[in-house]
Amino acid sequence: MNFPQIRLQSSPASISIQTTPGRVEIEQPRAQLDIQQPKAILDIETSSGKLTIDQTEAWADMNIKSVFRMTEDNAQEGQQAVLEATGSAAQDGDELMRIENGGGAIAFQAKRNGESPIYDFNIGWIPRHGSVKIQYDPASVMIDARPQEVINNTRTQKPVIEHVPSQVDISLKQHGSLDIDFEGLKFVGINYEQEI
Repeated sequence: MNFPQIRLQSSPASISIQTTPGRVEIEQPRAQLDIQQPKAILDIETSSGKLTIDQTEAWADMNIKSVFRMTEDNAQEGQQAVLEATGSAAQDGDELMRIENGGGAIAFQAKRNGESPIYDFNIGWIPRHGSVKIQYDPASVMIDARPQEVINNTRTQKPVIEHVPSQVDISLKQHGSLDIDFEGLKFVGINYEQEI
């Protein structure tokens, strides 16, 4: 006995895919540098030092004086001598005025006026220490520095970007197929009849 058979034979469809990879190129141009630094403004003012040496008293100690100084010193010494002589004469007159009180005023005055004076001075230096006057006014320095700002005219450059996108091409390489074969069956109308 033969059984009816339906034979199916198919072949699958196939597709073809081709890809082209994308690429990105980036180029960064260098910035245009323009930087300037002006010099600082510097003002310096100096005043010279001053050294003053006064030897007037040292020369006077050695009796080397100007005419005006010599005249002034002699006038002062003469005035002092007059005052001392006047004071001594007044003292002698007062002592003689009280001679009645005793005490030997005339003999005492004769002894006092006949003796050499006693000086307290022992040893000295010519010129004496400190007779040279030294004065020093130091120099002064005034500095005025004014810095200047940096002038920056630098210009940046934009990057150059080139982009090629990737591509995908898809195509149908082979169509699918289905073959149907009947054995032992006959198609009648909308039904099948089997042959025995």
